[in-house]
Amino acid sequence: MAIPDVVKQPARNKERPSMSGAFFSHIKYKPDSQEQRIKEEAIAKWVARTAHPPRTVEDEEFINMMEKIDKRLTVPKKTKITNLVDQMYLAEKDSKAEHILLNLKQMVHPHTANSIVTLVEECTEEWGIPKEKIIMIITDNGSNMVSAFRVEEEDTSSDENDSNKDSDEEEEADERYGTLERTPCVVHTLQLVVNMVKKEQAIKRLLDKVRHLVRQFRKSSVATERLLEQCGLILIKDCETRWSSSFLMLSRLLEVKDHVTSVADTMGWDCLLPSEWQKVAILKDLLLPFAEHTKVLESDTCCFSLVVPAILDLRSHLSDFSLAHARSYRDVATLAQKMSANMDLRFSCFLDVSASNFSPLAAAACFVDASVSAETLIDNDNDDIQNLLSKAEEYITRSVPYQEEVTDDEDIRNAEVSEVPLQKRPRFRFFSAHRPSSKPKTSKASIRQEVQKFKESLSHANPEESGMDFWSSQSSTMYPLLKPLALDLLAMPASEAFAERVFSLTGDLSSGRRNRARITLERSAFLKLNKV
Repeated sequence: MAIPDVVKQPARNKERPSMSGAFFSHIKYKPDSQEQRIKEEAIAKWVARTAHPPRTVEDEEFINMMEKIDKRLTVPKKTKITNLVDQMYLAEKDSKAEHILLNLKQMVHPHTANSIVTLVEECTEEWGIPKEKIIMIITDNGSNMVSAFRVEEEDTSSDENDSNKDSDEEEEADERYGTLERTPCVVHTLQLVVNMVKKEQAIKRLLDKVRHLVRQFRKSSVATERLLEQCGLILIKDCETRWSSSFLMLSRLLEVKDHVTSVADTMGWDCLLPSEWQKVAILKDLLLPFAEHTKVLESDTCCFSLVVPAILDLRSHLSDFSLAHARSYRDVATLAQKMSANMDLRFSCFLDVSASNFSPLAAAACFVDASVSAETLIDNDNDDIQNLLSKAEEYITRSVPYQEEVTDDEDIRNAEVSEVPLQKRPRFRFFSAHRPSSKPKTSKASIRQEVQKFKESLSHANPEESGMDFWSSQSSTMYPLLKPLALDLLAMPASEAFAERVFSLTGDLSSGRRNRARITLERSAFLKLNKV
């Protein structure tokens, strides 16, 4: 009889969890524990910034998901989340952020100047911002915006009548919001200059032909697929409301020129002539500096000091461009001249000291920016620029509560400003080519001590260092009066692009049924945009 083999079961390596381990692994966090509180706040922040309704936390699938992430967490109820979101909103409103969205309010029709002023007043009152603390208000060039913040021009012929007004009427007028200084959005204004290319008939015909070609490609899935196979890119369509869109359309078309021509031949479409391709390239060169400066000036903060050098750079570019193409492409050269004249008119508020709407704010911001001050203003011998420099210094000395110190005026008068080393590749390359060579020059006797000290320090400034970084590294004891004002001027934006982006960034907050959530929309937008 065969004896069957005895099969032994192999010993299991895994040990059974102890009862104590299994017991403790499912113990929930205490309601007042730090772990529970941190996770509740994280859920509340997610709900607030994504605009999900608080009832989401009571959804069965959400609870199951959180249980898989952390079995010890007790998922809070919607009431707890709502309270946490409210606390978060109030806490961040009391924060010291330098650049935040204050309010997002719905404006009912009609969008009149009075309606705009009313909403702005509500915002400043809610945040406790006195009018004298507002340096400027940046708006687009819409008639309602211009009217809402219009600064009434002084009528010199009616001085006698004005002197008869009683003090009560004058105080009432000073309290109007129209007394605040309105600054046009630089980027919006630049686009108005760029849009002149669409009004020149010869250029307009070329652009229409380019748009027709782009439209053919974008409507044809076959042509688009063939273009993707060859170069991995598609053509870009310009948009009336999109900044630098014409430049982007032309730039992409030139980038894939050979592939576009090849695909158009296979599709039996008419393409651009060689002379038209060449003019497209020239037109792209005309618009390139505008696109570059637009990208810089649309930043949320710290770019107002670059407005003056950017405008001067663009003016020099247009001048060079018109001279270079005066014979070969007369229509494009004429367009550049018209754009230059239009820029002078639209930006007179920044550059023309004799203009009725001139404001020294941009020049003052440029002056205190150590990265551009010497090259743009101080070392420029042009009479118009020197007048602009004088207005900038006058504004600064008038704005700062100056305390006279005992100084030797003769020493200040004879102080020399050393030659400022130029960058190897100047940021404003067109304007720099026209700037006279730097020469040691003496300062004027009327310059205040701290302003003069700052001008002297520019010879040792790092050209790669931003103006904000420069002043942050300066001692407050050395510039007790000038430093606070410089930081304020350098923190200002040059455009209202941030306000424009609010509508796209908060699009999902008002989609679908959420567009009825008018009470929570402002809170959700505030928490989403002001991430710290």
